[in-house]
Amino acid sequence: MLPSIEQRLATELAVKFSQIQATVQLLDDGATVPFIARYRKEATGGLDDAQLRLLAERLHSLRELEKRRAAIVTAIEKLGKMTPPLLDALTHATDKAHLEDLYLPYRKKRRTKAQIAHEAGLQPLADSLLNDPRLDPEAEAAKYLKAPFTTEEGDNPGVADAAAALEGAQHILIERFAEHAPLLQTLRDYLRAHGVLTAKAAKDKKDDDTKYTDYHEYSEAIGKIPSHRALALLRGEREGVLKLKLLLDSELEDKSRNLALNPCELMIGRVFNIRDQKRAADGWLIDTVRTAWRTKIFAHLETELMGNLQENAETEAIRVFAQNLKALLLAPPAGASVTIGLDPGLRTGVKVAIVDATGKVLDTATIYPHAPRNDWDGALHTLKQLAERHSATLIAIGNGTASRETDHLAKELSKKYPQLKLTSIMVSEAGASVYSASELASEELPDLDVSLRGAVSIARRLQDPLAELVKIDPKSIGVGQYQHDVNQSQLAQSLDAVVEDSVNAVGVDVNTASPALLRYVAGLNSKIAHNIVAHRNSKGRFAKRADLLKVPSLGEKTFEQAAGFLRIPGGNNPLDASAVHPESYPLVERILADINLKVSELIGNQSALKSIRPEKYTTAQSGLLTVKDILHELEKPGRDPRSSFKTATFKEGVESIKDLHPGMVLEGVVTNVAAFGAFVDIGVHQDGLVHISALADKFVKDPHAVVKVGQVVTVKVLEADEKRKRIALTMRLGDSTAAKR
Repeated sequence: MLPSIEQRLATELAVKFSQIQATVQLLDDGATVPFIARYRKEATGGLDDAQLRLLAERLHSLRELEKRRAAIVTAIEKLGKMTPPLLDALTHATDKAHLEDLYLPYRKKRRTKAQIAHEAGLQPLADSLLNDPRLDPEAEAAKYLKAPFTTEEGDNPGVADAAAALEGAQHILIERFAEHAPLLQTLRDYLRAHGVLTAKAAKDKKDDDTKYTDYHEYSEAIGKIPSHRALALLRGEREGVLKLKLLLDSELEDKSRNLALNPCELMIGRVFNIRDQKRAADGWLIDTVRTAWRTKIFAHLETELMGNLQENAETEAIRVFAQNLKALLLAPPAGASVTIGLDPGLRTGVKVAIVDATGKVLDTATIYPHAPRNDWDGALHTLKQLAERHSATLIAIGNGTASRETDHLAKELSKKYPQLKLTSIMVSEAGASVYSASELASEELPDLDVSLRGAVSIARRLQDPLAELVKIDPKSIGVGQYQHDVNQSQLAQSLDAVVEDSVNAVGVDVNTASPALLRYVAGLNSKIAHNIVAHRNSKGRFAKRADLLKVPSLGEKTFEQAAGFLRIPGGNNPLDASAVHPESYPLVERILADINLKVSELIGNQSALKSIRPEKYTTAQSGLLTVKDILHELEKPGRDPRSSFKTATFKEGVESIKDLHPGMVLEGVVTNVAAFGAFVDIGVHQDGLVHISALADKFVKDPHAVVKVGQVVTVKVLEADEKRKRIALTMRLGDSTAAKR
């Protein structure tokens, strides 16, 4: 008997069966991953959000597999063709491909040539030639001639001559070979291990194509093609630029493709005891094997393997995108300061927006320091007035067109007026234009011109990247590759999970958060998020977490899931500003009673907290892990898990690719991490690539183990190709600039 879903999950994830059981029960009861990860550690044995996401995903997949297994068993039983061996094989099939192989002979299909041959009575001919190759095919076939006739299925041409009889018998055997489940699995495994994907440029596209030149003469083992390369190949084929073909490695070596029988055909022959011993029917049987492989079995397996290649490549691309998005969302915030946001532009000017410490818009303007107006002094004067009027301390500059020129403007402003104490920082403006034109931006900034909303977003994302970036479709943030080529539903689901985990890891101030941020809090949705804001606007700020239960549609179950992640700084109860869940407040009160302190006196009191023995306060509901979490949280309640803010300083005089030269050492910011390396913004309007081999002085399997999006790094220029807009960088500063990647 196949192990239960829970047992399989325990084996796959290498955790205890009891952990899986408890987690599955929590998920089935409607608990969210962030809530389970944070507040149900005893039940799960401390599984983190990444493990829980994987568990939930595999749980869904395995349940879908079981549904398909049950449907197939029912379908075969209805046909009256179920046998104990078949049922045993179906029961022990561990993946969908094997299940479908077993079901193939029983699947309802259109009337095939093999079925027509069966109707014409040619199965005995096929069986006799297969079982006794000494028989003469022509002589045997002559015994099966038959005039045309009609069946319930339709007209049958009958068997006009021996050639027609042999052709019909061959169709019967080909279908038999192609529906032999154990053989299909063996051939599938061999093709996975020995399949080689080749690519050539389409004849009419070869001369004009510059995008896929690396694949004009290409071959690689299908099992070793990395995600980014697979997606590039598949896109090239989809665009009609590349022609892809799957071959066996033995066929690649034999350019003539004239092997008597390739390894897969030999396997088919062995299973059905077909070999060339110069007997009368051996030639016909070998031709049947070759035809079965080349016209039916290979086509089926090729489609399946190419589908698997795409699916696996998409899964990896989505995983990389998700990792990059998480790093960007959890980038350090500059903090609650009055900030000037600059959205750079040339002809249309630089859009300016000043926001207060909470992100509220205080003022806007448009300045024209660059060509064609070149009103440099006027722009400086305007910025000085705005900074003085609103006591601004930060300037956020979008990193798009004219960003370096605008950065010069900000630096000159700081140098000319040091009393302003301004700090200017370049930030990614990816997705700012998408936000500007969105319905959400219209709701938040109804009286502001679309062109100025981008500057507001740039200022806010410096203050708190997470709170601002949740307002933008994750696919528009620009930290993925081939995002338009992958399964959009799977991508959206994965990215939403990343946003949810990131938001709940940081926590949300319920009295200042936007609906866009609140909807990602565990247990909440867009409707409840809007209800929270509407309640806040009409009734005033929330004084305690319990007041959330007065919000329409926010019931006890939702409160349980969300309350620990919703914070109320300055509320009635200091615990409401922490990650301590309200369900644990009685436990904290027990501790306070024992040590004779108020909660305000215990928070941050390290000596008092260290004197508390956690094991003394464990209960059936709150185990040791929970008690330790509570004490840890009381040390620094509501602590932000994000690291301290740091920004790169771009080198003066280096503003375009032509300013670069090999050997130059620069500071930059990682903008994207791919399977093959990391892209770094060094302030020249074109990101450079640090190849995976140049990330560290040791072997790197996964670039994410070394760098993450938003990280400030020091790089050396290896090569700058202005014509192709390619910059090769290295983080191994000892590398020679002549080094080849």
